[in-house]
Amino acid sequence: MGRTTMNRWALQRYTTAEVWLRTQTDRAARYVSRRITDDRGQTSFEYLGIAVVIAVIIGVLTSTTDIGRAVKKAITNEITKIAGGGGK
Repeated sequence: MGRTTMNRWALQRYTTAEVWLRTQTDRAARYVSRRITDDRGQTSFEYLGIAVVIAVIIGVLTSTTDIGRAVKKAITNEITKIAGGGGK
């Protein structure tokens, strides 16, 4: 292989690799931008999930522990006072 032939071969391989790499990069960029737009509203569902887990934990604590029962009684009394029931 002569020097000119070797240079041409190397240039073709380099060009092929560069085109392939740019194609893959463009494809990855399109995928990422599509994923970003498809996840709209996802955060609100995550907050809702966290709120549900906290509510379940509070519910379990209020029904199974003495501290939970005391907190439940205090909250219920305050709600009753606000609503005009006079409390217990």
